[in-house]
Amino acid sequence: MPIYEYQCNACGHEMEALQRMSDAPLTDCPACEQAELRKKISAAGFRLKGGGWYETDFKTGSKKNLAGDAGKSSAKPAADKPAKAS
Repeated sequence: MPIYEYQCNACGHEMEALQRMSDAPLTDCPACEQAELRKKISAAGFRLKGGGWYETDFKTGSKKNLAGDAGKSSAKPAADKPAKAS
């Protein structure tokens, strides 16, 4: 269920409400009890994760992993690593 933000036009009270998308918008302010509550337009507070989404959608800079880089490993080959001393 999404979280909606509301603000009262009468007193300026701001609040959040967890509602179904099919629920009617709230109208009565819990602070001043006027029917002046209005739904605000705000950014979504969720991220799409899992299979089926582009992995670069929410990454920036060097954190982007492109599909062509999937077979490459960031680890160096064993020959480049110094041997451990016992």
